[in-house]
Amino acid sequence: MSERAFDFLHVNDRPPKPRTKGITEIRGPYYDPMGPRELRDILETMGRYVDIYKFSGGSFALMDQSTVTELIDICHEYDVDVSTGGFIENVLVRDNDKVEAYVAEAEKLGFDIVEISSGFLAIDTDDLVSLTELVADYNLKPKPEINVQFGAGGASDPDELEREGQQDPSMAIREGQRHLEAGADLLMVEAEGITEEVHEWRTDVVYELANELGMENLVFEAPGPEMFEWYIKNFGPNVNLFVDNSQIVELECMRSGLWGKATSWGRTTTFTRSE
Repeated sequence: MSERAFDFLHVNDRPPKPRTKGITEIRGPYYDPMGPRELRDILETMGRYVDIYKFSGGSFALMDQSTVTELIDICHEYDVDVSTGGFIENVLVRDNDKVEAYVAEAEKLGFDIVEISSGFLAIDTDDLVSLTELVADYNLKPKPEINVQFGAGGASDPDELEREGQQDPSMAIREGQRHLEAGADLLMVEAEGITEEVHEWRTDVVYELANELGMENLVFEAPGPEMFEWYIKNFGPNVNLFVDNSQIVELECMRSGLWGKATSWGRTTTFTRSE
């Protein structure tokens, strides 16, 4: 890693890669049709702060294999793991007999993480845990998603989600515990129903999940500066977050204490005890 510009200016301590806290996951192709040149630009400038790169919406299935592997190889150059995103939901519904082939293809192409999301599914927890075990059997990292909102994951209207209803957070906690016991290291916490597409934020759910599952095991989806600022203000700069690729610089300026908004500017800090 080359020397940081203006290295005499204070920035908060950030764990080195591979990080177990302060993880930043960014969205790859979906809202932005990101290609290899754009990805390399992002990682050349901010790669030291990015830990996971996530394909969204099954976007990899629209690309040539060579393009997918090129994007993955660029990420690996910068010590960034690559996730499939939560597309396994679609495979389960439309190609149920191809689930293992999907995981095998992810392993063959060089993915590191297979996300296991279920916001759109009516499915048993036992079956979801079996998916975690399957992914681990392929020497990939399973990354289950937990949520409290049925229908989460599609940027639905708040009124529509409200009609679908929410489940008791204790169900998400128990599901998360079983995934961790089955070999998952990280759980993705879906924002819809908590801080996204709701009339009022359910911050009580965040605290409950953090207390019961452990902050170190959770990556919180935070698709907006007001969301990741709240997480940093309440859990500190080394909370694990998933953001859009366009927000990586703003997020890292906030984590580092270089900048912030009116309610966080000058307040974000860390402490390292001297030996």
